[in-house]
Amino acid sequence: MQPEKQKRIAPLKGVRVLSLALNLPGPAAMMRLHQMGATCTKLEPLAPSGTSTADPMGLYKPAAYQTMHQGMRVVQADLKTTRGQVAMHKLMAKTDVLITSFRPSALSKLGLDWKALHRLYPSLCMVSVVGGSGARAEEPGHDLTYLAENGLLNGLELPATLYADMGGSLMTTEAVLQALLMRQSSGRSKGRGVFQEIALSDVASYLALPRTWGLTTPDGDVGGAHAGYKIYPCKNGRVAVAALEPHFAKRLCLAVGLEEKDMHSMHAFKTHKAFANFFASQTRQQLDRLAASKDIPLHTLTK
Repeated sequence: MQPEKQKRIAPLKGVRVLSLALNLPGPAAMMRLHQMGATCTKLEPLAPSGTSTADPMGLYKPAAYQTMHQGMRVVQADLKTTRGQVAMHKLMAKTDVLITSFRPSALSKLGLDWKALHRLYPSLCMVSVVGGSGARAEEPGHDLTYLAENGLLNGLELPATLYADMGGSLMTTEAVLQALLMRQSSGRSKGRGVFQEIALSDVASYLALPRTWGLTTPDGDVGGAHAGYKIYPCKNGRVAVAALEPHFAKRLCLAVGLEEKDMHSMHAFKTHKAFANFFASQTRQQLDRLAASKDIPLHTLTK
């Protein structure tokens, strides 16, 4: 007998979200909200001649744009015109949560500052994604600059992903959920709307907390000081080892040929050296087999 297929959980079914946010954090948040069952609409500026969208992501990485907007209604309007304003307010009247990514001054010029919207739509919630919090919301910036100011860049290498933007999308999703819960707590089916601000600089600061706490600094256990939590060269690539807990460290020590007592000396130079020598003598295939047979958390990588 075939097991019953699990039904998709849709906690936001019936919730209508309108987004004016371009590029990455806003659309990525909308993607997640759609996955939770929300009805999502994106209002973009009019597309330039010869293109289908004015969203920068749709121009320099169409595949990513398509992924984030799948299942979402996308409409276009020039909000600087009367016609565009009428179209926007028609959508706004049917919206539970509005997501924006404009600077506060730009919102005011478009009549989208919170005070004006709250007066027109008392039950509407708003999540404003900005670069910096408070007075810094008018400052220009991007994912890279927010990571830089929070000590999350190494040398001249660019980060492997857009940490502040993607973290910002998660916090935006969280802010939407908070706003809806707070509105509901008013005791009325259509309670008073709530305003939430997500600053990407604050997101980067939050992501940097493990470094601030000394966890990922060179003398921290997950920053290179613990021999069982490092990246080592192997014969035909690299291996990321995460044998941090004592039972994993013990298994790794025994596999490497160290004594059980060495698991208490995971910061010692001799332990680092023994691990480095062992991994250098192994191929990725050998290490994959070791991980499976000894239940050791590691992952091999090509060079």
